[in-house]
Amino acid sequence: MNILFAEDDERLGKLIHHLLQKEFSCADWVKDGKTACDYAQFTQYDVIILDWMMPKMSGIEACQHLRKNGYKGGILFLTAKDSLEDVIEGLDAGADDYIVKPFKFEELAARLRALSRRIDKPFEEVLSCGNLKLNLNTRTVTRGGEIIELSKKEYDLLELFIRNQNYVLTREILLERIWGFDVEVTENALDALVKLLRKKVDQPGEPSIIKNVRGVGYILRNADV
Repeated sequence: MNILFAEDDERLGKLIHHLLQKEFSCADWVKDGKTACDYAQFTQYDVIILDWMMPKMSGIEACQHLRKNGYKGGILFLTAKDSLEDVIEGLDAGADDYIVKPFKFEELAARLRALSRRIDKPFEEVLSCGNLKLNLNTRTVTRGGEIIELSKKEYDLLELFIRNQNYVLTREILLERIWGFDVEVTENALDALVKLLRKKVDQPGEPSIIKNVRGVGYILRNADV
């Protein structure tokens, strides 16, 4: 299950993010509603967890924005609001479920599993770009049937590129998605990681499929498109 968690409380956010990663392996954490919507634009999440009160864009506003822009996955609210009116407002905004603070993580995990089962979505096992294949179950990468050995960050970067092939990904998005928004890392580190990935996935004697967009970021071009 791929989860996006939006919570502006630093202490609670770090704790829940750690537990989500431990339980479900794939979980991103952001601190405001606008960033949650930006992340959802570039990554396919099975479930998005939204805190009700957040800066820049509230959970309600983020939920409405996500549904308006076609997000089909599950949305679960975390809120201290427990009145019937608040519950109705959240569900009417497009949420599928809610959980009232304080809560136990075991209940949150159970609700996420139940929500994921209810969402009608195809499970995508293999992502591809031409003859470059990325298996989400085994985390293996092949090109023309040959296995390519990648580090964790190289794999994460390639997955992000393939999911958004033929779309420009800004340096800011790439840095946040690969290293996290609360980690200080230079753009040189991103350029070095892209260089390493190119060496492993590009065909000898052919132009790189990962193009630099000067002053903006990078784009993975699918030669078949």
